[in-house]
Amino acid sequence: MPQEQYFSSKPADDGSLRTIPVRLAGRDVEVVTAGGVFSPGHVDAGTQVLLGEVPEPPASGHLLDLGSGWGPVAITLGFESPDATVWAVDVNERALDLVRRNARRLGLVNVNAAMPDDVPDDVRFAAIWSNPPIRIGKAELHALLRRWLPRLDVGATAWLVVQKHLGSDSLQRWLAEEFGDGWTVARAASSKGFRILTVTRDA
Repeated sequence: MPQEQYFSSKPADDGSLRTIPVRLAGRDVEVVTAGGVFSPGHVDAGTQVLLGEVPEPPASGHLLDLGSGWGPVAITLGFESPDATVWAVDVNERALDLVRRNARRLGLVNVNAAMPDDVPDDVRFAAIWSNPPIRIGKAELHALLRRWLPRLDVGATAWLVVQKHLGSDSLQRWLAEEFGDGWTVARAASSKGFRILTVTRDA
């Protein structure tokens, strides 16, 4: 899988954009995508499993789509929680540009696409939904989760979808060891070769 999909530094030019039909938050919509981002032709299977298993997001507060790609999770959060502030965070500038384009075309004024360092340090999240970039490597993935999961509000939950054969069970064990007291780590569901892991901040 090409590294470009995680680290493209340039937005796509208008000539390379493509419009695809997708169904998100119970709506049939059209979004723009481009090469150099994750799953540019459709909503990938893992994200579909995640969106099919998560409960309704909190109606207000800050909501995080970690590793947003072109934005299917952020768009869903934007539609379902119009009074919340949605953060679509990615290290791929092209992906963030696509999130902004899609938010504009769908009228989602509550979606903010941001590089990790551009999210204010004092923001805490009422929920995190993520199809995390497993293929960046274990060390990088662990660093990513160490950075963002502690920013959950007390009582809030992160929902993570991970392919079983890409290490979901070992990731669940690591999460339980890493976060320990004051946290609850669980497997919420299994579907189509994916696990849904939850990490809840209890205190």
